[in-house]
This record gives sequence, structure tokens and C-alpha cells, in this order.
Amino acid sequence: MLVIQNIAKTFNPGTVNEKQALSGLSLQLAAGDFVTIVGSNGAGKSTLFNAIAGDFYVDEGSIALDGQDITYLPAHKRSRQIGRLFQDPMRGTAPHMTIEENLALAAGSGGWFSPMTKADRKRFQDRLALLDMGLEDRMRQPVGLLSGGQRQALTLLMATMNPPKLLLLDEHTAALDPGTAEKVLKITRDVVAQHKITTLMVTHNMKNALELGNRTLMMDSGHIVLDVQGEERAGMTVNDLLERFRAGAGKDLDNDRILLSD
Repeated sequence: MLVIQNIAKTFNPGTVNEKQALSGLSLQLAAGDFVTIVGSNGAGKSTLFNAIAGDFYVDEGSIALDGQDITYLPAHKRSRQIGRLFQDPMRGTAPHMTIEENLALAAGSGGWFSPMTKADRKRFQDRLALLDMGLEDRMRQPVGLLSGGQRQALTLLMATMNPPKLLLLDEHTAALDPGTAEKVLKITRDVVAQHKITTLMVTHNMKNALELGNRTLMMDSGHIVLDVQGEERAGMTVNDLLERFRAGAGKDLDNDRILLSD
């Protein structure tokens, strides 16, 4: 479904700031895979997402989505097939527009130039009710008045209003308090399962990395150093992950944020 072959990316080549962010990275996802990714800062996780989303073109290799070569497809065309959430809850929504206006834009209905129908509003209310946050009763309030967790849940709903072929979740709960983060993760799990969306999720929480989805990757220095799934993953603990990372990367994981996560 997603096929990445030997991609590489170097920023600022030939300068003192040269940085090889990805090197010979290959990855294949089957339709419906929910893959969690763990790695220290600078491991290449967000760079991988940026390459998939088309924020830049890779220097080498290829990226194909659902049989289509998207290696040199512009980002705005990829966005029709790829949904994405970021760590910052403020990204992904228009704060001065109402909840229903944001949903209308995401759904491709209503908006500025054509009125929303009763059917549109009913559809939005029904989807919002699934979040169990009371947003279905606040559809005409500006999104800027929502809490971070409410806004991130709304962004997830918008990204999957027309289910994408691929969903990229870039530490989308990291800026939320633990209770809200847990609720957004549950919503994430439910939405992904309901629509059978192929998903890549970066997380700093190793316990979540093992509990969510069906496959876990660990990255270091622009490489995938661990890829576990199935029975092997089902029996793994956080300590097992750390040991396997040490074996694959040749060093200990030294990111306190990851190591101290619950």
C-alpha cells in the first residue's frame, strides 16, 4: 500500500551545516496497517513524514502510495490522499472559523461559497457526537475557543472526514495533559479502526507504541533499526524494546523524554 524504497535526504549539502537526515530508508506498509514509530530527536521521524507528505523531494529513492508513484508529486496533490496531524493543536484548523465551517471545508461541502445543507449539519453533528466532548452542541462557536484536546480531536475528525489512504500522526498527543492525551488516543484508535485507515504514528511513549496498532518501528540516525509485529511484538515489554534498540543501533537510547514516559 505504501512502498518506500531506499530514500535519502541531506539538508544543506556541501556546507558546515550539512545534515544527512535519511539514508537508504526502505519501508512497506500493507493496507490497514497501524504502525507506531519511536526514536530520539534527530532520528529522522518527522523528516520521514515530511518526505511522505511532499514537504520536500527526496535526493534518492522512491515513494509509492496505493500503486501510484508520488516521489515527485507536489504536496498539495498528495494532501488529497494523505491526512496529517501535528504535535501543535493549533495547526490544522482555522481558529476564527466555526466548528461547522472547519468541518465543511474538510468535507468539501458548504464553506464560503455555498450554504451547508441540513444533511451536512446532521452528518457533522453525528461525527462530533462520537468524540464525546459535547462539540456537537457548539458547532457555531469559533474553533479558537476550544481547548487543546478538543481542537486536536476536531483536527483528527477533519483529517478523516473523507478517509485518506494514509494518515500521519506526528506526536499528536504530546502537547496534551495525560488525561486528554489518553482520550485523544482512544478516539484515534476508534477512528482508524472504523475506517480501516493505514496509519503511521510517531510517539515518545514506548508503552503506547507497543499497545497501539499492529507494528512498531524504532529509528536512529535516519535509519529504521527495529521493525517488530505479530507474536514477537505482542510479547514485548518496554525493556525488550530498549534492548532491541541497543542491538540494532549499537548504542543505548538516550532520550530522557522517551525513557521517562509512562
